[in-house]
Amino acid sequence: MAQIWRDPELSTEPLAGKTVSILGFGSQGRAQAMNARDSGLDVLVGARSAGTSEEEARRAGFSPVTLEDAVAEGDLIALLLPERAHTSVLDQVVNPGAKDGAAVVFAHGYTIMYGTVKPRDGLQRLLVAPKAIGPQLRNLYVGGSGAAALVAAEPGDIDLAKAYAKALGCGRRAVIESSFREETETDLFGEQAVLCGGIPSIAIAAFETLVGAGYSPEAAFYECLFEIKLIADMMIENGVAGMVDRISDTAQYGAMVAGPRVVDKRLREVFEALLDDIRSGRFATEASSPLASERVQTWRETLRRHLIEETRAKLEQDH
Repeated sequence: MAQIWRDPELSTEPLAGKTVSILGFGSQGRAQAMNARDSGLDVLVGARSAGTSEEEARRAGFSPVTLEDAVAEGDLIALLLPERAHTSVLDQVVNPGAKDGAAVVFAHGYTIMYGTVKPRDGLQRLLVAPKAIGPQLRNLYVGGSGAAALVAAEPGDIDLAKAYAKALGCGRRAVIESSFREETETDLFGEQAVLCGGIPSIAIAAFETLVGAGYSPEAAFYECLFEIKLIADMMIENGVAGMVDRISDTAQYGAMVAGPRVVDKRLREVFEALLDDIRSGRFATEASSPLASERVQTWRETLRRHLIEETRAKLEQDH
């Protein structure tokens, strides 16, 4: 079992008197900068000059500086730029400009795991990975709650990672000791098997089954897509068993008999193959190939033209 820390066991003291430099002010950068500032840390935002991020940072009450200046001042440097920019920013800004002993913080281990970036010797390498997108991380903090986070120090001072996670509000939920490998591989697998691959694909296939059998797209939409949030919220709040306790008798029986038919031996073999592709590096190689972005764009356009999207738009308009 992993080591878990919560707010009463955590402190921001390891970051007292230190400068936290946030590189980038997009979705995650904005949330982390504002949460850390509201937790009493000395936060410096680094942004590209004359960019939209610079203006956004000013509107949020920061006085942004160049990436180079932020790196030079930072004791803890949170790399929150898009992953495609990690290599150039590490090679051209962080490695030449960071002070010895500074900690470089990653919110996701992908670029470290697959060797596209490497902080120079003399820099700490920390992972603080909130399990929430930026706006949710901020909203939870403002509401007095927080998102869980995975943390690691490879190499580095784990107390710095824990302190930064607390400042983001993550200790209000759970700060979990992990590793760059575990965070990266579980994140990719969860996205593919469940969150972004599995659930949408199952919803669309079920929708198509009902429509193909003569049911209206509107009824199919509500049953196969709209109510996902209801069930997901119930599972998050009450657990899987707690969700089952709250559904009807017929829904309970249907779940019991249908679940093993949907998640059968073949699907478990697919899950194992997905995980093997991730762990072996095959997925990362394919995802970085020249054709990957073209294939994704074609797939996205196909989704936009699907009847389930047309139905959703119609129902939203009616509403």
